[in-house]
Amino acid sequence: MASALTKAFREQTKKLIDGRLITDIHIYMDLPKTQKIFSTPDTSGIFLPMNEAQGAYWYGIFKGDPAYNVLYCPSFYLSPYEIKNYGDLAYITKSSVFFEGEYRTCYTAVYYSKDSLTRLLTDNLTSQSSVAYLINERNSLIATSDQALTGIYHFEYNTVRNSFMSSNNFILKTVLDKDVYAGFYNIRKAEWFMVVIMPSQPIVVKSIWMMVGFLLVYLACIVIAFFIATLLSHSITNRISSVINQMAKVRTGPPAALPASDSHDEIGNLIDTYNYMTKAMNQLIEEQAKASEDLRIAEFNSLQAQINPHFLYNTMDMINWLAQQGRAEEVSKAVQDLSRFYKLTLSRKEPISTIEDEIEHVETYVRLQNMRFNGIFNFLIDIPDYLMDYSIPKLTLQPVVENAILHGILGKIPKTGTIVLTGWLEENTVVLLISDDGVGIPPEKLPAILAGKGDSKTGTNVAIYNTHRRLQLFYGPKYGLTYKSIPGEGTDVEIRLPGDFKAPHQTDV
Repeated sequence: MASALTKAFREQTKKLIDGRLITDIHIYMDLPKTQKIFSTPDTSGIFLPMNEAQGAYWYGIFKGDPAYNVLYCPSFYLSPYEIKNYGDLAYITKSSVFFEGEYRTCYTAVYYSKDSLTRLLTDNLTSQSSVAYLINERNSLIATSDQALTGIYHFEYNTVRNSFMSSNNFILKTVLDKDVYAGFYNIRKAEWFMVVIMPSQPIVVKSIWMMVGFLLVYLACIVIAFFIATLLSHSITNRISSVINQMAKVRTGPPAALPASDSHDEIGNLIDTYNYMTKAMNQLIEEQAKASEDLRIAEFNSLQAQINPHFLYNTMDMINWLAQQGRAEEVSKAVQDLSRFYKLTLSRKEPISTIEDEIEHVETYVRLQNMRFNGIFNFLIDIPDYLMDYSIPKLTLQPVVENAILHGILGKIPKTGTIVLTGWLEENTVVLLISDDGVGIPPEKLPAILAGKGDSKTGTNVAIYNTHRRLQLFYGPKYGLTYKSIPGEGTDVEIRLPGDFKAPHQTDV
């Protein structure tokens, strides 16, 4: 009986493997390799010992986070052996079996080919200059219609998710001096996003033709109205005059509809047509105003998206070095600080934080830098408690402190120094001052920093410019950053924010 069931299971499994979408199915079991299930001809090709999965990245994900029960795996998660022999994508579920008085873990892996996804993405594009691709929550590329264009128009997973969650799942972005539209679609079960990039030029051309057509229709309506008015001027002069007077008002303001006509003759129809046209024009004006506001928001989001941590790879190298040295406690502390750093950066979609959270964020950053550079930075904070709840855009302090470290203190000999963060309330303005005793900045280079024209190879000057620009977009031109520096002695950066309101208490999610 058991043999018959085993053969039926094998046959059913073979039917599922069609070679085009599903390419293979395996069940990895945490059982001794000597078990018959791994050597019996009817099951050996399906059931595999757990050690054959231990070299795969997906296995490490399951082991690292017990909360995972289901995982959609791109090629990056699979071992080279799996990709070569089974398939380049996989759907893996975690379960357990009862063996010798205890539950053992097993993983069911359904392997499939990403060629079907690639064809699906490619077949639905209307332009060769467009591209569609899939990314998962770990920012890994699942499939793409064009690998080269994906590299050019790549969006980070968090940027896509934040735009989608803020109901802004269609944005305008400038890439290589060309405007493109990016559309986002959430694949909920897999926690994937499909990103579709379309160049704006064809859309703009179609829009222009639509506007030309609308204007032609409008002019045609005017000509028809004038012709009707000429023919009937002797009998209905007063009604025609009222229509003309109302239409003339379009030159000084938005069009307004006429009172509905009681009659159904030619003039009544003209009034109805004019009212319809007025409604369409007003809707177009409202849509243009909304598009202008959406563009302003998109420009702000684009500025914010440029501000990313620059020290991630160096920190990961440091953690790798500590791990190789066997310094487990320091590895644990570094990982905790790095996790907290990104949690404070990415945990909420709102761009506003509190001064208290920003101080914690920058303290975590300095601790990580001190672990990397053997504690050569002193970071002193003297902020009064009453300022802690005031609002501040996220990622305001960290780029300034990073600039002080990379271009100030590390430029000294010896490479050691102190950064001081102070703050006070000046009338109705919050003032934060970040001072360092680094090498300072020559006077001729100070204007270029806030203009985004610095020659930094690390990107920190761009981050400083974006921070200054964001503050001005939020609050106005009188707020933002001010640099003062004495070469050889140090630099002071003053951050001015409005003191009109405090941020509501926020909790991490």
